[in-house]
Amino acid sequence: MSFTWTLRAVGGAVVAGALLFGTAPVASADQIRKDQWPLTVFGVDDIWKASTGKGVTVAVIDDPVDGSHRDLKGNVLPGKSFFTGGTADHPYGEREHGTAMASLIAGHGHGPGGGDGVKGLAPDAKILPVGIDLGDSEEDSDSSGERLSYAEPLKYAVDHGARVVNMSFMTDDVEPSAAEQAAVGYARKHDVLVVAGSGNSGVSSPRNPAVARGILAVGAADIDLKVWKFSNYGSHIKLLAPGLHIRSAGVETPYRLANGTSDSTAYVSAAAALVRAKFPELTAGQVANRLVKTAVLPDSMKGKKLPDAHYGYGIVNPWQALIKKMPAGSENGPLPALKDGSSKASGGGKDAQQAADGDEGMSTSVIIGIAGGVVGLLVVVLIVVLVVKKKSGRNGPPPGGPVGYGSYGGPGGQGGAGGFVPYPSNPNGYQQHPSAPGAYPPAPPTQPPGR
Repeated sequence: MSFTWTLRAVGGAVVAGALLFGTAPVASADQIRKDQWPLTVFGVDDIWKASTGKGVTVAVIDDPVDGSHRDLKGNVLPGKSFFTGGTADHPYGEREHGTAMASLIAGHGHGPGGGDGVKGLAPDAKILPVGIDLGDSEEDSDSSGERLSYAEPLKYAVDHGARVVNMSFMTDDVEPSAAEQAAVGYARKHDVLVVAGSGNSGVSSPRNPAVARGILAVGAADIDLKVWKFSNYGSHIKLLAPGLHIRSAGVETPYRLANGTSDSTAYVSAAAALVRAKFPELTAGQVANRLVKTAVLPDSMKGKKLPDAHYGYGIVNPWQALIKKMPAGSENGPLPALKDGSSKASGGGKDAQQAADGDEGMSTSVIIGIAGGVVGLLVVVLIVVLVVKKKSGRNGPPPGGPVGYGSYGGPGGQGGAGGFVPYPSNPNGYQQHPSAPGAYPPAPPTQPPGR
Protein backbone atom coordinates (compact mmCIF):
# COMPACT_ATOMS: atom_id res chain seq x y z
CA MET A 1 0.00 0.00 0.00
CA SER A 2 1.43 3.37 -0.93
CA PHE A 3 0.45 6.83 0.16
CA THR A 4 0.01 9.86 -2.05
CA TRP A 5 -0.45 13.46 -1.12
CA THR A 6 -3.89 14.93 -1.60
CA LEU A 7 -2.31 18.13 -2.91
CA ARG A 8 -1.11 19.44 -6.28
CA ALA A 9 1.86 21.79 -6.44
CA VAL A 10 1.37 24.99 -8.40
CA GLY A 11 4.16 26.58 -10.34
CA GLY A 12 4.55 30.16 -11.51
CA ALA A 13 3.01 33.39 -10.36
CA VAL A 14 -0.63 33.90 -9.47
CA VAL A 15 -2.45 37.11 -10.26
CA ALA A 16 -2.70 38.86 -6.91
CA GLY A 17 -5.97 40.56 -7.77
CA ALA A 18 -7.70 37.20 -8.09
CA LEU A 19 -6.58 36.25 -4.58
CA LEU A 20 -7.40 39.49 -2.80
CA PHE A 21 -11.14 39.75 -2.43
CA GLY A 22 -13.42 40.37 0.49
CA THR A 23 -14.28 43.39 2.58
CA ALA A 24 -12.16 42.85 5.69
CA PRO A 25 -8.51 42.46 4.64
CA VAL A 26 -6.15 40.74 7.06
CA ALA A 27 -3.41 42.99 8.42
CA SER A 28 -0.15 42.03 6.71
CA ALA A 29 3.25 43.39 5.88
CA ASP A 30 4.26 41.13 3.01
CA GLN A 31 2.93 39.46 -0.10
CA ILE A 32 2.99 35.99 1.48
CA ARG A 33 0.34 37.00 3.98
CA LYS A 34 -1.66 38.78 1.30
CA ASP A 35 -1.67 35.59 -0.75
CA GLN A 36 -3.47 33.76 2.06
CA TRP A 37 -6.94 34.47 0.71
CA PRO A 38 -8.68 31.89 2.94
CA LEU A 39 -7.81 33.99 6.00
CA THR A 40 -9.60 36.95 4.43
CA VAL A 41 -12.56 34.79 3.48
CA PHE A 42 -12.82 33.28 6.96
CA GLY A 43 -12.59 36.69 8.65
CA VAL A 44 -9.81 35.68 11.02
CA ASP A 45 -9.54 39.03 12.83
CA ASP A 46 -12.92 38.28 14.36
CA ILE A 47 -12.32 34.55 14.71
CA TRP A 48 -9.17 35.06 16.76
CA LYS A 49 -11.10 37.19 19.24
CA ALA A 50 -13.18 34.09 19.99
CA SER A 51 -10.53 31.35 19.75
CA THR A 52 -6.97 30.79 18.58
CA GLY A 53 -6.79 27.07 19.27
CA LYS A 54 -4.78 27.58 22.46
CA GLY A 55 -4.45 24.41 24.51
CA VAL A 56 -5.35 22.04 21.67
CA THR A 57 -2.88 19.62 20.08
CA VAL A 58 -3.38 18.69 16.43
CA ALA A 59 -1.49 15.64 15.16
CA VAL A 60 -0.26 15.86 11.58
CA ILE A 61 0.26 12.34 10.21
CA ASP A 62 2.37 13.20 7.20
CA ASP A 63 5.96 13.94 6.28
CA PRO A 64 8.01 15.11 9.27
CA VAL A 65 7.49 18.80 10.09
CA ASP A 66 10.22 21.44 10.08
CA GLY A 67 9.83 22.72 13.63
CA SER A 68 12.58 25.27 13.05
CA HIS A 69 10.70 27.10 10.30
CA ARG A 70 10.35 30.72 11.37
CA ASP A 71 6.57 30.59 11.04
CA LEU A 72 6.27 27.39 13.13
CA LYS A 73 9.03 27.58 15.71
CA GLY A 74 7.70 26.92 19.20
CA ASN A 75 4.43 25.37 17.99
CA VAL A 76 5.83 21.95 16.98
CA LEU A 77 6.25 19.11 19.48
CA PRO A 78 8.94 16.40 18.99
CA GLY A 79 6.54 13.70 17.80
CA LYS A 80 7.71 10.47 16.21
CA SER A 81 8.77 9.29 12.77
CA PHE A 82 7.48 5.83 11.89
CA PHE A 83 9.78 5.33 8.93
CA THR A 84 13.04 7.07 9.82
CA GLY A 85 13.04 6.59 13.59
CA GLY A 86 13.49 9.33 16.17
CA THR A 87 11.45 12.49 16.35
CA ALA A 88 9.46 14.04 13.51
CA ASP A 89 10.10 17.73 14.24
CA HIS A 90 12.76 18.16 11.58
CA PRO A 91 12.40 17.75 7.79
CA TYR A 92 13.33 14.56 5.99
CA GLY A 93 15.31 15.69 2.97
CA GLU A 94 13.28 18.04 0.84
CA ARG A 95 9.91 16.59 1.80
CA GLU A 96 7.76 19.48 2.87
CA HIS A 97 4.15 18.34 2.74
CA GLY A 98 3.90 17.89 6.51
CA THR A 99 5.45 21.30 7.09
CA ALA A 100 2.94 22.88 4.71
CA MET A 101 -0.04 21.28 6.47
CA ALA A 102 1.27 22.22 9.92
CA SER A 103 1.65 25.85 8.83
CA LEU A 104 -1.95 26.06 7.62
CA ILE A 105 -3.11 24.75 10.97
CA ALA A 106 -0.81 26.44 13.49
CA GLY A 107 1.59 28.77 11.71
CA HIS A 108 2.12 32.00 13.69
CA GLY A 109 3.97 34.07 11.12
CA HIS A 110 7.00 36.11 12.05
CA GLY A 111 8.13 39.71 12.36
CA PRO A 112 6.37 42.48 14.30
CA GLY A 113 3.07 41.16 15.55
CA GLY A 114 3.51 38.03 13.46
CA GLY A 115 2.46 40.09 10.45
CA ASP A 116 4.79 38.44 7.94
CA GLY A 117 4.88 34.94 6.51
CA VAL A 118 2.28 32.19 6.82
CA LYS A 119 -0.27 32.19 9.59
CA GLY A 120 -2.48 29.23 10.35
CA LEU A 121 -6.17 29.32 11.14
CA ALA A 122 -5.44 28.14 14.71
CA PRO A 123 -2.13 29.93 15.41
CA ASP A 124 -1.92 29.00 19.10
CA ALA A 125 -2.54 25.27 18.62
CA LYS A 126 0.34 22.82 19.01
CA ILE A 127 1.39 20.43 16.26
CA LEU A 128 2.25 16.81 17.06
CA PRO A 129 4.17 15.61 13.98
CA VAL A 130 3.80 11.91 13.21
CA GLY A 131 6.06 10.93 10.32
CA ILE A 132 4.91 8.31 7.84
CA ASP A 133 6.06 7.25 4.39
CA LEU A 134 4.52 9.45 1.72
CA GLY A 135 7.17 8.53 -0.85
CA ASP A 136 7.63 5.75 -3.39
CA SER A 137 11.25 4.72 -2.92
CA GLU A 138 12.31 1.34 -1.53
CA GLU A 139 14.30 2.84 1.34
CA ASP A 140 11.13 4.38 2.70
CA SER A 141 9.45 0.99 3.21
CA ASP A 142 9.40 -0.83 6.51
CA SER A 143 11.56 -3.92 7.15
CA SER A 144 9.01 -6.25 5.55
CA GLY A 145 8.97 -4.26 2.32
CA GLU A 146 5.32 -3.28 2.85
CA ARG A 147 4.18 0.31 2.89
CA LEU A 148 3.46 1.59 6.35
CA SER A 149 -0.12 1.51 7.58
CA TYR A 150 -1.49 4.55 9.37
CA ALA A 151 -2.93 2.35 12.14
CA GLU A 152 -0.02 2.61 14.56
CA PRO A 153 0.73 6.28 13.78
CA LEU A 154 -2.92 7.12 14.50
CA LYS A 155 -2.85 5.23 17.81
CA TYR A 156 0.38 7.04 18.70
CA ALA A 157 -1.26 10.41 18.03
CA VAL A 158 -4.22 9.49 20.25
CA ASP A 159 -1.99 8.25 23.06
CA HIS A 160 0.16 11.39 22.98
CA GLY A 161 -2.46 14.03 23.51
CA ALA A 162 -3.90 14.85 20.09
CA ARG A 163 -7.47 16.17 20.19
CA VAL A 164 -7.62 16.45 16.39
CA VAL A 165 -5.74 14.36 13.82
CA ASN A 166 -5.04 15.65 10.31
CA MET A 167 -4.45 13.09 7.54
CA SER A 168 -3.87 14.92 4.25
CA PHE A 169 -3.10 11.86 2.16
CA MET A 170 -4.77 8.93 0.49
CA THR A 171 -3.72 5.35 -0.13
CA ASP A 172 -4.18 3.08 -3.13
CA ASP A 173 -6.87 1.18 -1.22
CA VAL A 174 -10.59 1.74 -1.64
CA GLU A 175 -11.19 0.83 2.00
CA PRO A 176 -9.14 0.74 5.21
CA SER A 177 -7.55 -2.43 6.53
CA ALA A 178 -9.02 -4.01 9.64
CA ALA A 179 -6.16 -2.55 11.70
CA GLU A 180 -6.68 0.92 10.26
CA GLN A 181 -10.44 0.86 10.87
CA ALA A 182 -9.78 -0.35 14.41
CA ALA A 183 -7.38 2.58 14.89
CA VAL A 184 -10.09 5.02 13.77
CA GLY A 185 -12.42 3.37 16.28
CA TYR A 186 -9.70 3.73 18.92
CA ALA A 187 -9.51 7.45 18.18
CA ARG A 188 -13.28 7.78 18.45
CA LYS A 189 -13.32 5.87 21.72
CA HIS A 190 -10.75 8.33 23.11
CA ASP A 191 -12.70 11.38 21.88
CA VAL A 192 -10.31 12.36 19.09
CA LEU A 193 -11.62 13.87 15.85
CA VAL A 194 -9.90 12.47 12.73
CA VAL A 195 -10.01 14.55 9.53
CA ALA A 196 -8.90 13.26 6.10
CA GLY A 197 -8.77 14.55 2.54
CA SER A 198 -10.79 12.98 -0.26
CA GLY A 199 -8.13 13.15 -3.00
CA ASN A 200 -7.54 15.10 -6.20
CA SER A 201 -8.66 12.96 -9.12
CA GLY A 202 -12.17 14.37 -9.55
CA VAL A 203 -13.69 10.89 -9.31
CA SER A 204 -16.32 9.23 -7.15
CA SER A 205 -14.16 6.21 -6.33
CA PRO A 206 -13.67 6.21 -2.54
CA ARG A 207 -10.15 6.24 -1.17
CA ASN A 208 -8.71 5.31 2.20
CA PRO A 209 -8.51 6.92 4.77
CA ALA A 210 -11.27 9.43 3.89
CA VAL A 211 -13.75 6.60 3.37
CA ALA A 212 -13.06 4.96 6.76
CA ARG A 213 -16.09 4.95 9.05
CA GLY A 214 -15.82 7.63 11.71
CA ILE A 215 -13.55 10.00 9.78
CA LEU A 216 -14.58 13.53 8.82
CA ALA A 217 -13.95 13.47 5.05
CA VAL A 218 -13.11 16.78 3.35
CA GLY A 219 -13.17 18.00 -0.23
CA ALA A 220 -11.77 21.20 -1.72
CA ALA A 221 -13.46 24.46 -2.73
CA ASP A 222 -11.99 26.85 -5.31
CA ILE A 223 -11.74 30.62 -4.99
CA ASP A 224 -15.32 30.97 -6.24
CA LEU A 225 -16.25 28.95 -3.12
CA LYS A 226 -17.61 26.17 -5.31
CA VAL A 227 -16.44 22.58 -5.30
CA TRP A 228 -13.05 22.22 -7.04
CA LYS A 229 -13.35 20.18 -10.22
CA PHE A 230 -10.57 17.80 -9.16
CA SER A 231 -11.94 17.16 -5.69
CA ASN A 232 -12.98 13.51 -5.23
CA TYR A 233 -16.57 13.08 -4.18
CA GLY A 234 -19.04 10.58 -2.78
CA SER A 235 -21.52 9.92 -0.01
CA HIS A 236 -18.73 10.02 2.59
CA ILE A 237 -17.90 13.71 2.02
CA LYS A 238 -18.92 15.90 4.97
CA LEU A 239 -17.32 19.31 4.33
CA LEU A 240 -15.43 21.47 1.87
CA ALA A 241 -12.76 24.08 2.62
CA PRO A 242 -10.49 26.31 0.51
CA GLY A 243 -8.04 24.22 -1.49
CA LEU A 244 -6.96 26.27 -4.50
CA HIS A 245 -3.92 28.58 -4.71
CA ILE A 246 -2.99 28.02 -1.08
CA ARG A 247 0.18 29.61 0.27
CA SER A 248 1.96 27.56 2.95
CA ALA A 249 5.37 27.01 4.53
CA GLY A 250 7.99 24.98 2.68
CA VAL A 251 11.34 23.30 3.23
CA GLU A 252 13.28 23.53 -0.03
CA THR A 253 12.14 27.15 -0.24
CA PRO A 254 10.55 29.10 2.63
CA TYR A 255 7.10 29.13 1.02
CA ARG A 256 5.09 27.19 -1.52
CA LEU A 257 1.87 27.57 -3.49
CA ALA A 258 -0.35 24.57 -4.14
CA ASN A 259 -3.82 23.17 -4.83
CA GLY A 260 -5.55 20.21 -3.27
CA THR A 261 -7.73 18.57 -0.69
CA SER A 262 -4.64 18.38 1.52
CA ASP A 263 -4.97 22.10 2.18
CA SER A 264 -8.72 21.98 2.69
CA THR A 265 -8.26 19.15 5.19
CA ALA A 266 -5.75 21.22 7.15
CA TYR A 267 -8.19 24.13 7.32
CA VAL A 268 -10.96 21.88 8.65
CA SER A 269 -8.58 20.41 11.24
CA ALA A 270 -7.68 23.94 12.30
CA ALA A 271 -11.36 24.90 12.53
CA ALA A 272 -11.91 21.85 14.74
CA ALA A 273 -9.04 22.99 16.97
CA LEU A 274 -10.67 26.42 17.32
CA VAL A 275 -13.95 24.83 18.37
CA ARG A 276 -12.29 22.38 20.77
CA ALA A 277 -10.45 25.26 22.43
CA LYS A 278 -13.62 27.29 22.95
CA PHE A 279 -15.90 24.36 23.82
CA PRO A 280 -13.69 21.84 25.65
CA GLU A 281 -16.74 20.04 27.01
CA LEU A 282 -17.93 18.95 23.54
CA THR A 283 -17.18 15.48 22.25
CA ALA A 284 -15.35 15.00 18.96
CA GLY A 285 -18.68 14.20 17.29
CA GLN A 286 -20.27 17.34 18.72
CA VAL A 287 -17.36 19.41 17.40
CA ALA A 288 -17.98 17.92 13.95
CA ASN A 289 -21.66 18.68 14.50
CA ARG A 290 -20.95 22.40 14.94
CA LEU A 291 -18.80 22.40 11.82
CA VAL A 292 -21.39 20.76 9.55
CA LYS A 293 -24.37 22.65 10.96
CA THR A 294 -22.75 26.02 10.34
CA ALA A 295 -21.33 25.22 6.90
CA VAL A 296 -22.42 27.44 4.00
CA LEU A 297 -23.35 26.71 0.40
CA PRO A 298 -23.41 28.67 -2.86
CA ASP A 299 -26.80 29.86 -4.10
CA SER A 300 -26.83 27.10 -6.72
CA MET A 301 -27.06 24.51 -3.93
CA LYS A 302 -30.03 26.05 -2.15
CA GLY A 303 -32.80 23.57 -1.55
CA LYS A 304 -30.65 20.55 -2.42
CA LYS A 305 -30.74 17.47 -0.21
CA LEU A 306 -27.78 17.28 2.16
CA PRO A 307 -25.27 15.81 2.52
CA ASP A 308 -24.48 16.26 -1.16
CA ALA A 309 -21.93 13.93 -2.81
CA HIS A 310 -19.81 16.90 -3.92
CA TYR A 311 -20.46 19.50 -1.21
CA GLY A 312 -21.21 17.38 1.83
CA TYR A 313 -22.93 19.81 4.20
CA GLY A 314 -21.13 22.80 2.69
CA ILE A 315 -18.01 24.91 3.11
CA VAL A 316 -16.64 25.16 6.63
CA ASN A 317 -17.39 28.48 8.34
CA PRO A 318 -15.22 28.73 11.49
CA TRP A 319 -16.71 32.03 12.66
CA GLN A 320 -20.24 30.69 12.79
CA ALA A 321 -19.02 27.42 14.32
CA LEU A 322 -17.63 29.46 17.21
CA ILE A 323 -20.52 31.85 17.85
CA LYS A 324 -23.68 30.00 16.78
CA LYS A 325 -26.11 29.21 19.59
CA MET A 326 -27.15 25.62 19.06
CA PRO A 327 -27.70 22.39 20.99
CA ALA A 328 -24.68 20.13 21.34
CA GLY A 329 -26.53 17.20 19.78
CA SER A 330 -25.64 13.54 20.21
CA GLU A 331 -22.12 12.54 21.16
CA ASN A 332 -21.52 11.17 17.65
CA GLY A 333 -22.73 14.22 15.74
CA PRO A 334 -22.62 13.60 11.97
CA LEU A 335 -20.28 10.61 12.41
CA PRO A 336 -21.61 7.04 12.52
CA ALA A 337 -21.37 5.44 15.94
CA LEU A 338 -18.61 2.86 16.23
CA LYS A 339 -18.87 -0.11 18.53
CA ASP A 340 -15.70 -1.32 20.26
CA GLY A 341 -13.49 0.19 17.57
CA SER A 342 -15.00 -2.03 14.85
CA SER A 343 -16.12 -0.88 11.41
CA LYS A 344 -19.74 -1.72 12.21
CA ALA A 345 -22.14 0.92 13.42
CA SER A 346 -23.68 0.30 16.83
CA GLY A 347 -27.13 0.39 15.25
CA GLY A 348 -28.59 -0.22 11.84
CA GLY A 349 -31.17 1.31 9.57
CA LYS A 350 -32.84 4.36 11.04
CA ASP A 351 -30.74 4.30 14.22
CA ALA A 352 -27.52 4.44 12.22
CA GLN A 353 -28.86 7.30 10.13
CA GLN A 354 -29.82 9.23 13.25
CA ALA A 355 -26.31 8.78 14.59
CA ALA A 356 -24.84 9.94 11.30
CA ASP A 357 -27.06 13.01 11.29
CA GLY A 358 -26.28 13.94 14.87
CA ASP A 359 -29.91 13.50 15.94
CA GLU A 360 -30.84 12.36 19.40
CA GLY A 361 -33.46 9.94 18.13
CA MET A 362 -34.70 6.85 19.94
CA SER A 363 -33.87 3.31 18.97
CA THR A 364 -36.38 1.25 17.02
CA SER A 365 -36.98 -1.09 19.95
CA VAL A 366 -37.75 1.83 22.26
CA ILE A 367 -40.10 3.38 19.71
CA ILE A 368 -41.93 0.06 19.33
CA GLY A 369 -42.18 -0.26 23.10
CA ILE A 370 -43.58 3.23 23.46
CA ALA A 371 -46.04 2.66 20.64
CA GLY A 372 -47.22 -0.54 22.28
CA GLY A 373 -47.64 1.24 25.60
CA VAL A 374 -49.63 4.03 23.97
CA VAL A 375 -51.93 1.54 22.25
CA GLY A 376 -52.47 -0.28 25.55
CA LEU A 377 -53.22 2.96 27.34
CA LEU A 378 -55.73 3.97 24.67
CA VAL A 379 -57.52 0.64 25.07
CA VAL A 380 -57.77 1.16 28.85
CA VAL A 381 -59.02 4.75 28.36
CA LEU A 382 -61.61 3.56 25.83
CA ILE A 383 -62.92 0.94 28.27
CA VAL A 384 -63.14 3.51 31.07
CA VAL A 385 -64.98 5.97 28.80
CA LEU A 386 -67.48 3.33 27.75
CA VAL A 387 -68.09 2.32 31.35
CA VAL A 388 -68.55 5.94 32.45
CA LYS A 389 -70.83 6.65 29.51
CA LYS A 390 -72.92 3.63 30.30
CA LYS A 391 -73.30 4.61 33.96
CA SER A 392 -73.83 8.35 33.68
CA GLY A 393 -74.99 8.84 30.12
CA ARG A 394 -72.39 11.65 29.77
CA ASN A 395 -70.35 12.10 26.60
CA GLY A 396 -66.72 13.25 25.99
CA PRO A 397 -63.21 12.23 26.97
CA PRO A 398 -61.79 12.30 30.48
CA PRO A 399 -60.25 15.60 31.70
CA GLY A 400 -56.93 16.63 30.25
CA GLY A 401 -55.47 16.15 26.80
CA PRO A 402 -52.82 14.24 24.90
CA VAL A 403 -49.19 14.87 25.66
CA GLY A 404 -47.37 16.33 22.65
CA TYR A 405 -43.93 15.43 21.31
CA GLY A 406 -40.93 17.70 21.71
CA SER A 407 -39.81 19.98 18.93
CA TYR A 408 -36.32 18.49 18.47
CA GLY A 409 -36.01 15.52 16.19
CA GLY A 410 -39.43 13.98 16.91
CA PRO A 411 -42.76 13.80 15.15
CA GLY A 412 -44.18 17.27 14.65
CA GLY A 413 -40.84 18.92 15.40
CA GLN A 414 -38.77 21.01 13.05
CA GLY A 415 -36.16 18.40 12.41
CA GLY A 416 -38.17 15.25 12.02
CA ALA A 417 -36.66 11.87 12.77
CA GLY A 418 -33.05 11.66 11.67
CA GLY A 419 -32.92 15.24 10.37
CA PHE A 420 -31.08 18.41 11.36
CA VAL A 421 -33.07 21.16 12.98
CA PRO A 422 -33.03 24.43 10.98
CA TYR A 423 -32.06 27.37 13.15
CA PRO A 424 -34.69 30.04 13.85
CA SER A 425 -32.52 32.66 12.17
CA ASN A 426 -32.07 30.44 9.15
CA PRO A 427 -35.37 28.97 7.89
CA ASN A 428 -33.58 27.32 4.98
CA GLY A 429 -31.43 25.12 7.20
CA TYR A 430 -27.81 24.98 6.15
CA GLN A 431 -28.01 27.09 3.01
CA GLN A 432 -27.11 30.12 5.09
CA HIS A 433 -25.18 33.20 4.08
CA PRO A 434 -24.45 34.97 7.39
CA SER A 435 -23.85 38.68 7.36
CA ALA A 436 -21.81 38.60 10.57
CA PRO A 437 -18.01 38.95 10.45
CA GLY A 438 -16.51 35.95 8.76
CA ALA A 439 -19.28 35.63 6.19
CA TYR A 440 -18.16 34.54 2.78
CA PRO A 441 -17.84 37.37 0.24
CA PRO A 442 -19.25 37.33 -3.29
CA ALA A 443 -17.28 35.29 -5.80
CA PRO A 444 -14.55 37.16 -7.68
CA PRO A 445 -15.20 38.00 -11.33
CA THR A 446 -12.45 35.68 -12.63
CA GLN A 447 -10.76 32.51 -11.49
CA PRO A 448 -7.09 31.58 -12.01
CA PRO A 449 -6.33 28.26 -13.70
CA GLY A 450 -7.28 25.27 -11.54
CA ARG A 451 -4.04 23.36 -11.76
